[in-house]
Amino acid sequence: MIKIEVDMTKCQHYGQCVFEAPNIFRLNNDDKLEYTAVADDSERANVEAAVDVCPMQAIRIVE
Repeated sequence: MIKIEVDMTKCQHYGQCVFEAPNIFRLNNDDKLEYTAVADDSERANVEAAVDVCPMQAIRIVE
């Protein structure tokens, strides 16, 4: 399992992470980011891609 953290003070809800890891990240009805904080290892590549694409560098994997 991998742990995911999003710094919501940095996040601007652009949603780029949603495209990279749609099973983990989603925008709610108010276009605010929601995410699953613990994911299966099979999602690691997608989450790493989301970390890389985040324009605000708000996402990190907690090791």
